[in-house]
Amino acid sequence: METPVISRSPDVMGGTPVFSGTRVPIQTLLDYLEAGESIDEFLAGFPSVSREQVISFFEQAKDRLVAAA
Repeated sequence: METPVISRSPDVMGGTPVFSGTRVPIQTLLDYLEAGESIDEFLAGFPSVSREQVISFFEQAKDRLVAAA
């Protein structure tokens, strides 16, 4: 079974969606990108998140958007 990329628990960041195994909110990645920062800059600032997690997040988001279209 594949490990989920996103987790949500009331005990971790008050239930905010985070990268699994971390306390880094998904929204933080989106904020970085919206501000013009790169994925590499995000990863440098949050070393507990792996590049594979970020790529998996975007792949899952893409799949959901395409399926909903």
